[in-house]
Amino acid sequence: MTGIIKKSAFLIINLLFSITSLYAQQSGKELFNDQWQFQLNDASWNQIQKVDAGWKTLDLPHDWSIEGSFSSEWASGTGYLPGGIGWYKKEFSLDDFDPDQVYAIYFDGVYKNSEVWLNGQHLGKRPFGFIPFQYELTSHLKNGKNTLYVKVDHSEFADARYYTGSGIYRNVYLIKSSPIHFTQWGVYFHTPEVGNKSAKALLEVSIYHQKHADFPVQLKVSLRDPSGIEVVSEHHEFDLTSNSNSIEELSFDIPTPKLWSPDDPNLYALQVSIWDGSKKLDEWNENVGVRSFNFDAEKGFSLNGETMLLKGVCIHHDAGGLGAAVPKEVWRNRLETLKALGSNAIRMSHYPHQDYIYELCDEMGFLVQDEAFDEWELGKNKWIEGWNAGTPGNDRHHDAFEEWAERDVEDMVRRNRNRPSIIMWSIGNEIDYPNDPYSHSVLDEGRNPQIYGKGYQPNNPPASELGRISAILAKAVKKWDTTRPVTAALAGVAMSNYTDYPDNLDIVGYNYQEYRYKEDHEKYPDRVIYGSENGDGLDAWFAVTENEFISSQFLWTAFDFIGEARPWPSRSSGAGIIDLAGNPKPDFYFRQSLWSDEPMVYIGIAQNERQVTRRVGISNTWSGEEGESKWVVVYSNADEVELFLNDQSLGKQKMIYKVDQMPNWEVAFQNGALRAIAYKDDQEVASYSLNTPGEPAKIAGQLSSFSYAHAGEMIELNLQIVDHDGNLVEDKSLPVSIQIDGGAEVVVMESGDLSSHEKYQSSSRNTYLGKVKAYIKTLTASEDLKVTVQVEGLPDQVFEVVREIK
Repeated sequence: MTGIIKKSAFLIINLLFSITSLYAQQSGKELFNDQWQFQLNDASWNQIQKVDAGWKTLDLPHDWSIEGSFSSEWASGTGYLPGGIGWYKKEFSLDDFDPDQVYAIYFDGVYKNSEVWLNGQHLGKRPFGFIPFQYELTSHLKNGKNTLYVKVDHSEFADARYYTGSGIYRNVYLIKSSPIHFTQWGVYFHTPEVGNKSAKALLEVSIYHQKHADFPVQLKVSLRDPSGIEVVSEHHEFDLTSNSNSIEELSFDIPTPKLWSPDDPNLYALQVSIWDGSKKLDEWNENVGVRSFNFDAEKGFSLNGETMLLKGVCIHHDAGGLGAAVPKEVWRNRLETLKALGSNAIRMSHYPHQDYIYELCDEMGFLVQDEAFDEWELGKNKWIEGWNAGTPGNDRHHDAFEEWAERDVEDMVRRNRNRPSIIMWSIGNEIDYPNDPYSHSVLDEGRNPQIYGKGYQPNNPPASELGRISAILAKAVKKWDTTRPVTAALAGVAMSNYTDYPDNLDIVGYNYQEYRYKEDHEKYPDRVIYGSENGDGLDAWFAVTENEFISSQFLWTAFDFIGEARPWPSRSSGAGIIDLAGNPKPDFYFRQSLWSDEPMVYIGIAQNERQVTRRVGISNTWSGEEGESKWVVVYSNADEVELFLNDQSLGKQKMIYKVDQMPNWEVAFQNGALRAIAYKDDQEVASYSLNTPGEPAKIAGQLSSFSYAHAGEMIELNLQIVDHDGNLVEDKSLPVSIQIDGGAEVVVMESGDLSSHEKYQSSSRNTYLGKVKAYIKTLTASEDLKVTVQVEGLPDQVFEVVREIK
């Protein structure tokens, strides 16, 4: 799936957007997050300029919804949190302002309906809240003080099926460039031919020239391998046409390429620079990868010539108490947890995510599906009173679809097409859910998942629209990238099969429709079918391992997330195998036993066999009444496991999983220690212990590592209530408070409790299942920190951090 983008495609769009790339570390680009002012206010543009009071100073990214109070007056779909209209203002001076240079501002994402003004001049509006956008500032800048206003309109708070956040919740960048510079997303690198001895690379470069005469320049290209050795050095000369884009296409060979893969995420350092003789005009630095992949209707997925199963998870962009404004280091920790799970793939559901998540996926080795939309030109039903409860609302998630959809898709692709991690572009999620809103007469027949009305609804829009719109969006993707397949996640395949929708896709994702795999594979032998969203049942995984043509499973979901909540007081989804605070649940270890190659074993406690088989209600605590029957379930990727109670063997069991039977022991409870020992080829490879906990005695905790060198870093402090022997005490909910001496502050605390209505922006919070997490932001670069954790009735726990700039 390779190809070359035509020059005309660059010329049409890049003339409109003419400044630098976000991902490239390019000269003149800097974060513009500091010292903004904010207030919730539904004032008009003319009114807000006269408002002097009520502004709160803050740094971006910022999500105002997560700062609100949970209330049943809001919508369950978006987590019972408020929306509203917010205004941001930033006053700034450019001490080195040069009218001969070009200035721009880049927003990675603003939710939603953003409008921007500079010094009274309206720069533009961007409705879709998940897409980056950029405005040129040069002609409106002043040599002294400048004032920037951003209006964000999220007054339709029930506009999504999940938590979106509100505000400028992603990074903002100020960009200063020479009049001759790379256009926005103007360097495109890909490798259409990859072999063991050599790889052919294609480089397409788009340069904007604002001078009034033709101009000769030199283009220098350097590529360094993962060890830092320069393997490509190119030097080209050409003339730029005045006031226009110039497109240059280069090709070169990469000798003995070090291929990118999840196990070995090798990255090359690409440097492209524009020169006027000895003067450098612009420079682009970016990490790129060399890899090849293929989807096959019979053989599934292969990477670099080797067949591979995609052990995928779906994620949303929020992280509990941080809302949608999640720092990069927090996402790094979350992705490390997914690595430990054994996952190698991530679905960015159901919209483009934060800029740095893709960089982390490149660095850490995750295969990625990037996704554009959860709805198209018609709004889906949105739950107000609870998931599948009450009467849904119809606020629009994407009102401006007809005007902006193609542009949004194109920008998603152009922004990320240099990412080796990305292997497919999705144009939509569950757009074809029956009667939400599209309908077809086939819904009167057979097995069709339906919530909104039963059978064919002739007054709903016809399903044929799915074919028309998908053709437009697929074309928009291929305008900018033909090296990756276009896909979508289908929820109503039985209906979509009567439209052109599946045929407009290169590969077809099936959501929760494993029962259709074999039938549709026989009926449509040329169709590449894969699991795009799946439950975590064992039968769903067997549908992958027992069908060679199925290459993937994408679990719904990796992490619990705010929104898509059950009826009040629940306000978050518990669908994840990891909770809101990033703590693995018991089902995490079940999945780890299926996916990870590292030897592991885990003990869980159930109250009956039904819980064992269905993997629900599993506890991590060995406690109870003497002689009470307990069911001990064990998850392991070893051959067999032996269980011990107080050093007495209860026998070995083969680790053979069945849909209706999981390895377990019925055990009469005794105080003491359970221990599981896992064996591979008769050798002990892993062990796990549970001890009956006593009363809470102390606070245990661990600080996440960080660089010690910068202000603004986010430190995670994971806390547990334990007994005298260090055993977790899960059955007590205790208030934990934190005090900090030194240059840091508690930003939020998160327990993972799906129904807690405590204020997130606090330095105290109740534990949940014995745990709570604090996110601590550093305020200085070098001041030592003393973090004191207090629980009434327990001794204080003190964490000291000696900071030194390295």
